[in-house]
Amino acid sequence: MATVAVSIILFIFGLAVGSFLNVCIWRLPRGESIISPVSHCPHCGRPIRVRDNIPLLSYLMLKGRCRYCGGRISPQYFLVELATAVLFVLVFLKHGLSWNLVSSLFFVSVLLLVAAIDLKHQIIPNKVILPAMAVQFILILSPPIYHNELKGAIPYLAGFFIGGGILLFAALVSPLIFGKEGMGGGDIKLGAFIGLTLGWHILVALFVGFLTGALVGLTLIALKRKTRKDLIPFGPSLSLGGLAALFLGPQIFSFYLGLLP
Repeated sequence: MATVAVSIILFIFGLAVGSFLNVCIWRLPRGESIISPVSHCPHCGRPIRVRDNIPLLSYLMLKGRCRYCGGRISPQYFLVELATAVLFVLVFLKHGLSWNLVSSLFFVSVLLLVAAIDLKHQIIPNKVILPAMAVQFILILSPPIYHNELKGAIPYLAGFFIGGGILLFAALVSPLIFGKEGMGGGDIKLGAFIGLTLGWHILVALFVGFLTGALVGLTLIALKRKTRKDLIPFGPSLSLGGLAALFLGPQIFSFYLGLLP
């Protein structure tokens, strides 16, 4: 019963966080404040009233349109809110009420934010990933440092350097092999952030991320939506890898080891 109650609370909390993430996704790449002015329609500029700003419900009741001008509201708002709420519940079911719950809730929020921004603008802003990295350092390393068990921090620090290091290496060799940049600085920092959170399971995240990125790229090229010369944002694929490793890291790692002779 308690699990159901906490899940409901976290679902509602996730909806609120998702609504805030949508504000960040729209405003941060444009250099706008995430505090003021109040939420407004991007088409007519009219402020959005409280009744029209209820996560999920308002979008459904308005049928994805502005109440005043009828301008189309992107499905992104609905999807980000729903995804955040669902992920918050899944994180709770995985970790329970623990310290890991806090860092993992923050982790999935950042991944959703970064993936959406990179998908729309092909950039992972430093104003997002650097503060996120600093906060996660505190959330991840506080328990082992507090208990004077620095060895407990080693997997997370190793993940930080492995995630950032592998993507830095990929960024350096891509122009030599493919004749174009394959990774940006934001991807490298995102890899370090994921490694800091997941420790050794960063290897799973990178595997899933590279595999997903390759499949998406080949599909877009086959459909003639992209060419081999076009840059395809890697942040969404890497974020998906991070989520896969968070929830299924040990299982994927064990499955992979089982394939080895």
